[in-house]
Amino acid sequence: MSQLPLAQALQRVQTVLERRPDTGLHDDAPASVRWSGGTRMLASHANGTVLPTDMPAELGGTGDQVTPGWLFRAGLASCAATSITMAAAAQGIELTLLEVKASSRSDTRGLLGMADADGQPVYAGPGDVALAVRIAAPGASPERLCELVQTGVQCSPIPSAVRTITPLALDIEIA
Repeated sequence: MSQLPLAQALQRVQTVLERRPDTGLHDDAPASVRWSGGTRMLASHANGTVLPTDMPAELGGTGDQVTPGWLFRAGLASCAATSITMAAAAQGIELTLLEVKASSRSDTRGLLGMADADGQPVYAGPGDVALAVRIAAPGASPERLCELVQTGVQCSPIPSAVRTITPLALDIEIA
């Protein structure tokens, strides 16, 4: 499948942003989540897409839906893959294979607000976050493909948020 239409679209956007950099800053579409009982949540997008999540049975859920942590990893991998694809199109590289796997390691004690043996709170977030990328493009050297992946991931919003400290504002409304 030709990446020419994608490359052309990216060039048009880049041209606009070079002339008017202020148009690049925008609010991202919010993800709204509504509790649906137990540990089941319904995440909604303004376009009508609804993604249910639930916890595994051992944590009180049904285990029949993906977990919020999996959605985080899926978002991380999908965002990285999209950025790599965009970088390939911009550089005229025709990909024949791109697979990105996001993995992490978590300690359930953090989720439950528990302390470790020293009395310190266990970190609730994922650790050992990693991306594994499989990529192929005829005529592109392994070095060029490695550079492409590194550039793509460097420009990717969710991997960038994971790499750096992103402040989290918390607004609480009591209904």
